[in-house]
Amino acid sequence: MLIRPETPADHDAIHELTWVAFKPMAFSDDTEADIIRTLRANGDLAISLVAEEGGEIVGHVAFSPVTINGVDDGWFGLGPIAVKPGMQRQGVGKALIAAGLKLLDERGASGCALIGNPDVYSRAGFVSDGRLTYQDIDTKYVQRFVLRGSAPSGTLKFARAFGG
Repeated sequence: MLIRPETPADHDAIHELTWVAFKPMAFSDDTEADIIRTLRANGDLAISLVAEEGGEIVGHVAFSPVTINGVDDGWFGLGPIAVKPGMQRQGVGKALIAAGLKLLDERGASGCALIGNPDVYSRAGFVSDGRLTYQDIDTKYVQRFVLRGSAPSGTLKFARAFGG
């Protein structure tokens, strides 16, 4: 499996993969694929990586800037992340996350935050200590990965593409 930055030729495949991967998810509101296009159009898609196997895109992860308490302090949000059905739970997502966090670290980022299942994202090193909040979501789902500095505290705000 090859993990690489997206190219313009990948945009439609990323959109389709994201739509297909999120379609059966009970928590999905069918906006995930469009969020990626909007992040890209707004210049907020800081990192966009694909996992490719046999010439086919089988996974994708997006990272975009976030603020905490209204301050841009080098933090990024992870998501959406999608893996082709049938290839989920085989390490593709974890590899995409690891590659993205490595790039963020190389770029001097402070850390990465996400909203997601702690049983899934704790395996990639994300933790929740209740100090980060996002809207009215239970803080156990608001997780972070510190790359440098101390763990943040406050209200998380994602890029405009997320509707917040």
